[in-house]
Amino acid sequence: MEWLVIAVVIGFVAWRMMGARGGNSISTTDLKGILTDSSKQFIDVRTPGEYKGRHITQFKNMPLNTLSNQLGKLDKSKETVVICQSGMRSSKACQILKQNGFTNVTNVRGGMSQWNG
Repeated sequence: MEWLVIAVVIGFVAWRMMGARGGNSISTTDLKGILTDSSKQFIDVRTPGEYKGRHITQFKNMPLNTLSNQLGKLDKSKETVVICQSGMRSSKACQILKQNGFTNVTNVRGGMSQWNG
């Protein structure tokens, strides 16, 4: 029974570290190197409260629950880099973006919980 719990925990951690289905993913270390790239757009899908508490200046707050209504504010031709607290909501946001014609989306693995900026 103990081995089953260990296998589930390992599987869960591996699943959380994966990027969006069919999408790109980067680490927070890699993110530091692209923050000044004006050919990319950066969105933070956390709640306004989470965003207000701590955020990366280049990221625009578009909470996941309102993202579908705000897609018109984004440029489909630009790479869209998405962050949340842990990587879960941003992965879901990447799926939403892809379903709506965004072809170049990148999820930040580990999210703000891994950010040291």
